[in-house]
Amino acid sequence: MPRNLWNDSEAAQLPALDGLVYRSNLLGRDRSVCNIFGGNTSAKLMERDHLGHSVNVLWVKGSGSDVLTIGERGFAGLRLDEIEPLIERAEMSDEEMVEYLSHTTHALDRPRQSIETLLHGFTPAKHVDHTHPDAVISLACLPHGAEVCREIWGDRMIWVDYIRPGFTLSKWIGEGIRANPQAECVVMGKHGLVTWGDTSRSCYESSLAIIQEAEDFIEAACRQKPVRIAREVNGGAPADVWDRILPLVRGRISQHRPAILRVDASDSVRRFLATEDVAASTQIGAACPDHLVHTKRLPLFVEWRPERGEGVELLVERLEQGLRDYVQAYETYFAQNRAAGDEMTDPFPRVILVPGLGMINTGADANAADISHQLYHRAIPVITGSQAVDQFVSLTPAEAYAIEYWPLELYKLSLKPPPRELAGRVVCITGGASGIGRATAYRLAADDAHVVILDINAEGAAQVADTIVERHGHKRAIAVACDVTDAASVDRAFQEAVMAYGGIDVVVSNAGVAIAAPIAETTDGEWNRTMDILATGYFHVSRAAFRIWQAQGMGGSLIYVVSKNALYAGRNAAAYSAAKAAELHMARCLAEEGGAHGIRVNSVLPDAVIQDSGIWDAGWRNARAAGYGIQPEELDAYYRDRTTLKVNVLPENIAEAISFLAGPRASRTTGGALTVDGGVAAAYVR
Repeated sequence: MPRNLWNDSEAAQLPALDGLVYRSNLLGRDRSVCNIFGGNTSAKLMERDHLGHSVNVLWVKGSGSDVLTIGERGFAGLRLDEIEPLIERAEMSDEEMVEYLSHTTHALDRPRQSIETLLHGFTPAKHVDHTHPDAVISLACLPHGAEVCREIWGDRMIWVDYIRPGFTLSKWIGEGIRANPQAECVVMGKHGLVTWGDTSRSCYESSLAIIQEAEDFIEAACRQKPVRIAREVNGGAPADVWDRILPLVRGRISQHRPAILRVDASDSVRRFLATEDVAASTQIGAACPDHLVHTKRLPLFVEWRPERGEGVELLVERLEQGLRDYVQAYETYFAQNRAAGDEMTDPFPRVILVPGLGMINTGADANAADISHQLYHRAIPVITGSQAVDQFVSLTPAEAYAIEYWPLELYKLSLKPPPRELAGRVVCITGGASGIGRATAYRLAADDAHVVILDINAEGAAQVADTIVERHGHKRAIAVACDVTDAASVDRAFQEAVMAYGGIDVVVSNAGVAIAAPIAETTDGEWNRTMDILATGYFHVSRAAFRIWQAQGMGGSLIYVVSKNALYAGRNAAAYSAAKAAELHMARCLAEEGGAHGIRVNSVLPDAVIQDSGIWDAGWRNARAAGYGIQPEELDAYYRDRTTLKVNVLPENIAEAISFLAGPRASRTTGGALTVDGGVAAAYVR
């Protein structure tokens, strides 16, 4: 049920464009009213042009923006007096429309106007909303939608049959409103709703009133025709099922570009997947044209009945076959509908539905996967509502293709910056809360990676992850508590990474400890702790990574943060140097083993990285400081001064080397050992 969120005090604080910004943000707060990136809003206002003359300006949402977050500068401003006469034309191509509208610009340095600008220009009202409410779309996606909608609204509604947005649709709407002055809304077949008002508030309230009537009608239909549950709705699949299938799915769908997955095993999704005829209803088509770019026309539906004893291996077989069939069907769909110059996009599904398990959404990054997830959550009530009233219908394959490969729709995607070299990749960094690990996390996030911060210091890891999300966006990093000396802890941490993103591509094994003492003074406990973290811990991490990479089948990159001590042992550091030598040799062994699987294993050998590091014990710091004749608290500053020591390596220097080894620049290198030592001549690899 849409809730009226209008608050006069809030509105007074955001009066931009006569309340247009506030109204737009309110509509976006309820995704059942206006889905993410969907819909558009406008206002017609008198403004002053650059000559000081009064001009009637149409302010309309810019292309690619979301009403929930749009601000005043997200709206394009166009001279309305130059737009309104276009309604007299008989026809106008998309190219002509875009070219014409570009010459009507009033406000400079704004985004390109919405694809549906003329819809707003031709609607004779000051404020106009075009939304995609679940309930209204349910009615618009009925075989006899026009008749049902007239039953609800009578002559208060204008119905327009489906046609792709553009000049003709806008002309139909504008002429329909002019011919029916009593109308309060326009329902667009298989598409959405248009409402209007004299004020921003009245426009908003008109939208909600129409949506409420649609919801009431559907609720009455649901009472008469309750949803039938045709299979068991259990408590969700065990974690080991997800562990088994997610890397496999990610590996298969990442053939064109690396994908990020999002898992949804919620009660609402599993209940929907348990309904009668769900296999058929989900294969009819997209719930709304705006969904297509993010969800594709159809999801992949994979039948699975664990309640009948069907096991995970059978599910794996069906997933693999389903993915092959989906790609073949998509290639056929493309071939049957393509126009000259069209280039096929990634043919793999954006939505995967498995009864008894849940939903998997895919995308080029976590944000894209989340958009697919949000939009299919909107499709569920649309399909359910249509089925309650009568039957769900959707765009034909040709109509869907015309949206999916529409140049004006693809233009929105072209606004995104080009991906960096680790786009779509998932990186796990042990010891990621401080020092080299933290610097590496920031550096690889800047390369577009999704970063999992693993550290025994959970609070510090969370701070690093929060910083990355703040800088780079939705779910670009997560923090996971991990003790590398505990194999079970490592396995759980890697499972969390897989559940969060679908898989892993790069692992930076960096957890560390440094104990400095003469051999005669080194205790068994110090020796064992050093070996547990630096040798056994690296083994635990490597084993977990290899298992996932072999399941994914898309290679991997393992980078050991070793030390120059592996080659150039330091005085009073027998335990540390021996453990680092073990790391280096283990990396070389794993490079040999991993080559057949496309797994690269390389090492970085730093020296004297003191700044912001959490690995050095008090004894080490005291001894090092005493050797330089300074106080321990002065050690970081001492190392930062590049003129003080020949050896002066900062965490950022190591992070740069790791960035090189992690990505495509080092794609032909494995078994390598890269020294970053500030010039210690004896530390080079022989």
